[in-house]
Amino acid sequence: MTAIIAAGGRGRRLGSPSPKQLLQIGGREILERSVATFLAHPDVGDVIVALPAEVAAEPPSYLRGTSKPLLVVVGGARRRDSVANAFQHVAERTDVVVVHDAARPFASLDLITKTIAAAAESGAALAALPARDTVKLAGPPEEGLFVRSTLPRESIFLAQTPQAFRRAVLREALTSGADATDEAALAERIGHPVRLVDGEATNIKITGPEDLPIAEAIARARDGGVSPPPKPARTGRAGTGYDLHRLVPGRPLVIGGVTIASERGALGHSDADVVCHAVTDAMLGAACLGDIGRHFPDSDPQWKDASSTDLLARVARLVGEQGLIVGNVDVTVILEAPKIRHAVDAMRAAVAAAIGIDASQVSIKAKTNEGVDAVGRGEAIAAHAVALLRQR
Repeated sequence: MTAIIAAGGRGRRLGSPSPKQLLQIGGREILERSVATFLAHPDVGDVIVALPAEVAAEPPSYLRGTSKPLLVVVGGARRRDSVANAFQHVAERTDVVVVHDAARPFASLDLITKTIAAAAESGAALAALPARDTVKLAGPPEEGLFVRSTLPRESIFLAQTPQAFRRAVLREALTSGADATDEAALAERIGHPVRLVDGEATNIKITGPEDLPIAEAIARARDGGVSPPPKPARTGRAGTGYDLHRLVPGRPLVIGGVTIASERGALGHSDADVVCHAVTDAMLGAACLGDIGRHFPDSDPQWKDASSTDLLARVARLVGEQGLIVGNVDVTVILEAPKIRHAVDAMRAAVAAAIGIDASQVSIKAKTNEGVDAVGRGEAIAAHAVALLRQR
């Protein structure tokens, strides 16, 4: 059995700058809670998660190295597009596919079991709650807000997820060309009966700000009355870097991946790019992975005249393997001459490309040392850097 977690939306109604599925409830992200439940279900063989493109490119660490096969795909503009994208990766051998909205982080294992069993028997099923209040049908809005009729409450159900389907039923529903707000409605429109399973009042969908305190209360109850400690802030790891090279005739002057016209260049085993070296050390420091000399020793001939942007790119990949990404980088270059202000934007672009971030996340500033010490006398060039890393 395959589970599809629909998490391709951005939750703009919640007013959050980041997708709502990445918000924390009780110390855990909403998406993490939803995915963990399906990974824990004994009948679920694999999980497919549909995410916004930018999140899918660098998925959260809890979606990697999972106890069961988990695939991340890019979602679509609509929920049905996200589910359709995920369905393309469902194995042919799968008999039942269960679809769940990531914004419902509190579905129980028992509810999943009941929904799967009903779908296996009837072809399609969804969790739903019976209406508790008297239901009124209103007239057209343009005629004013008046009751047209009162609907029999016993026949009104409020749809939830999970929704489960035999694989062939879901395939037909998704390719039907019909439009609807959920997969059960698609199945209805092409004539498939959809069975109702008793939903759960705690299986709320987090949609607006008013849902957050309710979700926090449910999380505290589910977690034994005490929420786990919050995760480190997403901008929680800083590192510093420093590099200095003597300036000598006959060497190119490479700064931040850009060759600067100069009669002298930096002396070093590689191309002696102080900006890239300082940033490399700052990233390694933030990730607690040592320093540049440990990874690219000057005793190793393979790094002779190496491009420092290439070394920086290697470290960026190494940092990424630790589940970390770069939030921003700030560099100060200390050099008497030549002036480099005209090349700063090109340097920012080159450093950003090596790291795999946007140039807007890289700051490079140029200073002199006011004639003090070797740098001030024009005998050397130096750079200080700070890098800020965060968990994916």
